[in-house]
Amino acid sequence: MTDLTSLEASLLSEIGAAADEASLENVRVASLGKKGSISDLLKMLGTMSPDERKVKGPVINGLKDKITTALAEKKTQLHQVKLNERLQSERADITLPVLQSGLESGRIHPITQVLDEITAIFHDMGFAVAEGPDIETDELNFTLLNFPEGHPAREMHDTFFMPSSDGKKRVLRTHTSPVQIRTMQNVKPPIRVIIPGRTYRHDSDQTHTPMFHQCEGLVIDEHAHMGHMKWVLEEFCKAFFEVPSVKMRLRPSHFPFTEPSAEVDIQCSRKGGEVRFGEGDDWMEILGCGMVHPNVLKNCGLDPDKVQGFAWGMGIDRLAMLKYGMPDLRDFFSGDMRWIEHYGFRPLDIPNLIRGLSS
Repeated sequence: MTDLTSLEASLLSEIGAAADEASLENVRVASLGKKGSISDLLKMLGTMSPDERKVKGPVINGLKDKITTALAEKKTQLHQVKLNERLQSERADITLPVLQSGLESGRIHPITQVLDEITAIFHDMGFAVAEGPDIETDELNFTLLNFPEGHPAREMHDTFFMPSSDGKKRVLRTHTSPVQIRTMQNVKPPIRVIIPGRTYRHDSDQTHTPMFHQCEGLVIDEHAHMGHMKWVLEEFCKAFFEVPSVKMRLRPSHFPFTEPSAEVDIQCSRKGGEVRFGEGDDWMEILGCGMVHPNVLKNCGLDPDKVQGFAWGMGIDRLAMLKYGMPDLRDFFSGDMRWIEHYGFRPLDIPNLIRGLSS
């Protein structure tokens, strides 16, 4: 009995000293495992006489129960200590601000925003959107637009020429005008479309990039004339720059695909680096336009004696710079998150003529 009392005290001491669950498991195996000290005592009960078994059996089984209970309690205690340590190390500070969702932190690129603004304005006037491929044939990009072979205007476009396997010259389109050809070839007048898209020219500096964005417009019907065109462009400038009125002047110019052709200037004021439209006594060139050349109509299978029309083209990148004050065109393509966070637009600020384009 003295040995059993000593064994009990020793095991309880080892259980109390166990610092972790691994140490506690070693104590359990040493006492209650197949070759444990208590297990050996239980095996000895079979060799005892009935009278001995009646005396020692309850004592040994009582020791087993005490050690089993002590092990369970210690295991619960160690588990709680471990849980408390984990809760301390993984505790979330609920006083921190909630992370913004994508709708809050995301930004729409100014090019996309301005394109949506332009589309909203012309959609309100009844224009549809037409699109075409970035890689065009030389015929669609130049020849059918009244740029014959050897025409000097071809050299002004700084064209990227593409390799060809079928004998047809292909280029990265230098303007979105080939889509005008595609539209006139496939749609019967009346035609009223705008054509936004990427264009490519071999040029790069603070105000030019090898890839830039254009938006052209085309109207073809029986009675379209320069007066209609001037009204459309005036209404567009007023809506886009969000001013009540704007003065506009047309200067004679030359484009192979329009005749007559004009550069459009609008009224503005310049104060420091800021440009304001609809006021002041200065002028700024904003786009090019003109009446569709009869040769272009003929090339598309239209009779210039029955239909006529006008077209214009403007740079989306430049319009964005003028309206929102970006000083360097190259920043549009830099991928700098600080720039997009400053100049970008919230995802749900969808341009709307009723609410305001850039509200």
